[in-house]
Amino acid sequence: MVGNKLNINRVKNLYWNKEQSMKEAATKLGVSFWTLYNFMNKNNILRRKPAEVNYLSTKYKPKFKIKDNIVLEEEKLKIAGSMLYWAEGTLKRQTVDFANSNPDMIRIFLRFLREICGVDELRLRIYLYGYSYQDVIELKNYWQRVTNIPLEQFTKPYIREGSLNTSNRKLPYGLAHVRYNDKKLLEQIRCWIKEYSFIWAGTQVAKGGRLCKRSVSLKREMEK
Repeated sequence: MVGNKLNINRVKNLYWNKEQSMKEAATKLGVSFWTLYNFMNKNNILRRKPAEVNYLSTKYKPKFKIKDNIVLEEEKLKIAGSMLYWAEGTLKRQTVDFANSNPDMIRIFLRFLREICGVDELRLRIYLYGYSYQDVIELKNYWQRVTNIPLEQFTKPYIREGSLNTSNRKLPYGLAHVRYNDKKLLEQIRCWIKEYSFIWAGTQVAKGGRLCKRSVSLKREMEK
């Protein structure tokens, strides 16, 4: 029975290609940890070094810490950040990506990320969208002052050929994207958006959407 479940190529694929731990691979194969351990030893299947094990154990952990027990002013900031992202953020990808040309909106959203979401400053990235006639260095320096994010964390900008006024939009300092690569944080922001859209518009109920746990508790409170 066990022999049918344990195949060298399948074990290598789960452990190395799919980066599963021995415990995860054993569960997937339907055998015990020690059965898989002995099988890998017997068939000379290399195991990861301690540093590699540590990397994988933290690879998928959230790189942020949501603030607990927030006060009224912080709740306002949480609402503002969530609504800004709903209006100007990307919801369908795997990373937080908020874009705007208004420096105050960028400042508010960054306060939301820093004070409410507890993001890691070193993981913040700025991606600029500008035009060929603009001074790229000037753009970077301007947004560095706005965001207080080091220039080393600015990615290569997108520079567009053409006139600024073709769309009747004035973007003297281009467009700035605030990016934070963490799928779980994006899911959390989506959750907050669902909560607020339910509270104020009832859209999740009307559309049959699944509410987050907090939204469910809010719904119950409102029904009392």
